[in-house]
Amino acid sequence: MDPSPPPFIDRRRLLKAGAALALPGVARAQREGVQVGPPSRFESLVPAAAIEAEAARGYADMLAQARAAHRLAPPGHVQVRRLVLIASRLRPFAGMWNERAVGWKWEVNLIGSPQVNAFCMPGGKIAFYWGILARLQLSDDEVAMVMGHEMTHALREHGRAQIGKQVATQGTIALLAGLFGWGNAGRQAAGMGGRLLSLKYSRDDETEADLIGLELAARAGYMPQAAISLWQKMQAASKGAPPAILSDHPSNPDRLRVIAANIPRVQGLYDR
Repeated sequence: MDPSPPPFIDRRRLLKAGAALALPGVARAQREGVQVGPPSRFESLVPAAAIEAEAARGYADMLAQARAAHRLAPPGHVQVRRLVLIASRLRPFAGMWNERAVGWKWEVNLIGSPQVNAFCMPGGKIAFYWGILARLQLSDDEVAMVMGHEMTHALREHGRAQIGKQVATQGTIALLAGLFGWGNAGRQAAGMGGRLLSLKYSRDDETEADLIGLELAARAGYMPQAAISLWQKMQAASKGAPPAILSDHPSNPDRLRVIAANIPRVQGLYDR
């Protein structure tokens, strides 16, 4: 479930381009695509490798529970193959936003649950729930928008920044020591993988995920306008009992307006 990108994608060219975009001397206004601010300063308080290791453990535990309950779709399932293919088209562009992502051990799995939900944990651990595909009847373009959005949370290290903020504001030195593996404090970090599954992102994080996810999908050849139809479907599904994914994605009346305003910034990337 970790295929190489399609043959028409030149990975070396893309990585070189991503590295160029990441250079401090390249002005933000010179790049083609969306414009976002710098990463959070709080992420530097927590080691990335430790967060990614805990995320991998939490993800593995989740898969084990789903497997035991007969809710984990097999690798050959048609919808799993669909998700893996879409991920393989998005992944070559991840290095433009986080150079470590080039070396991540990406995974994509499908959970047999009616929840309208999906996520990507630090280190590239992606999961979709059956409900988001079946209830919203997502096209491939819309799936790519969901996936790009969730991947952005990992690429921009929103979870790591939240944990870093907790360390800074709550003085949770034991948590930080646990992440480093210092003595008995490791017990403090034992549930970190599970916590990373249930983080609530800020509105700024969500806007950033909308915009960078839009660009990732457009660069991969998915129609930018699908971001509008996706969130229209999300809004329609939110009547009555809101989908699980919306509990982690704060409602924003300006969301569609912001996305629509940024489609022209990525249209040329898609057209090419």
